[in-house]
Amino acid sequence: MHTTSKYNILSKLFFTMLSISAVTFGGGFVIVTFMKRKFVDEFHWMDEEEMLDLTALAQSSPGAIAVNAAILVGWKMAGFVGMLAAVLGTILPPISILSVISFFYRMFAANPYVALMLRGMQAGVAAVILDVVCTLASGIWKRKRPVELLLMVVAFVATFFFHINVIYIILSAAGVGIILGLVSHRKEKRQK
Repeated sequence: MHTTSKYNILSKLFFTMLSISAVTFGGGFVIVTFMKRKFVDEFHWMDEEEMLDLTALAQSSPGAIAVNAAILVGWKMAGFVGMLAAVLGTILPPISILSVISFFYRMFAANPYVALMLRGMQAGVAAVILDVVCTLASGIWKRKRPVELLLMVVAFVATFFFHINVIYIILSAAGVGIILGLVSHRKEKRQK
């Protein structure tokens, strides 16, 4: 990769993640939505299916989803240095904001206007998370693979109605994915 283009990618990674992280509230799924809009829709660095895969990896790995997603996108675009640029852009705003908030914590905690503002932000965050769910689910729906659709419905029912721990659902879905991959691989071998 040419030095200038690598620098452009690194600066785009850093400043995109910095701007996304600075204005999003509500956790990793909210940031993933904005990452999808930038990296898939605007920059065309990856397609929707790849972003869906990166989101699944980021969610199923230990740590913050936003940082995990930044690691994966940064690594894909520019290797180790890209990963560092994306992660640094992702963590600088929350570290700065939380440092200020922790310094003035007592004042913020007792302020009723801050409490009202946070309540309003929760409603906005819920809407953004619903948007993420609909976008990711529509990607699965478009592929029209019955097993994936069934898995999506079963995972929803398991977590929403039966309150099964998400870790078990993710591990089970990963197991189903591995089995489907092995079956598909065997079919391809037999056809050759």
